[in-house]
Amino acid sequence: MPDTIITILSAFAPLMSSATWLKATTLIKGALLCRGPRRITSLLRVLGLSNEPRFEKYHRVLNRDKWSCVLCAKILLGLLIALLPSGFPVIVLVDETLERRKGKQIKAKGYYRDAVRSTQKKVVKCLGLKWICMTLVVPLPWNKRPWALPFLTVLAPSKQANEKQGRSHRTTVDWTITMVKLVTRWLKRSWILVGDGAYACIELGHRCRKLNVTLISRLRLDACLYELGAALF
Repeated sequence: MPDTIITILSAFAPLMSSATWLKATTLIKGALLCRGPRRITSLLRVLGLSNEPRFEKYHRVLNRDKWSCVLCAKILLGLLIALLPSGFPVIVLVDETLERRKGKQIKAKGYYRDAVRSTQKKVVKCLGLKWICMTLVVPLPWNKRPWALPFLTVLAPSKQANEKQGRSHRTTVDWTITMVKLVTRWLKRSWILVGDGAYACIELGHRCRKLNVTLISRLRLDACLYELGAALF
């Protein structure tokens, strides 16, 4: 692996034990070299580890080994912020993405609208997992248009899944507010949050206002805008 990549990845090493870090870097190497779906077995195969007797230990990196994905997101955001030119605003995009998954072992799945297959006249729903993803807008020297580089992704379990687990249901807006609080705590500065019409809600707007975050979203054409009441100030 090139030294430049190792230098970047070394920022995450303190979050894991030496054994977990060794397995994680092995999977990262496989992900860089693998073509097609990046399953654990595919990553090991491309590295010549098809006959690894204890291949199951690599699966444990994602579901059993102890490391904080929240702290990883914080470090990743810091690395991405360093790429911003001087004076460039911190613009974070938020959106949902659907991962088509099914099976008895997928506990958080639910039926959601498929944005790819749906049209204005026909709504198509499919079974899967809903993820809420935040990305940082970063201008890159080899492209005229800036890229949205992801740094924080949160799984939003369906209402049915939460009811089965006996947990209170949290909506997309609830999860987004939690993510906004995290990013504000990490940045300690004002920033801009951009989302589609699903994020044009009063609750999120009030929270962003209190945290000194600028919210940009899409309102309905028939939206009724009123002056804020004195009780809200």
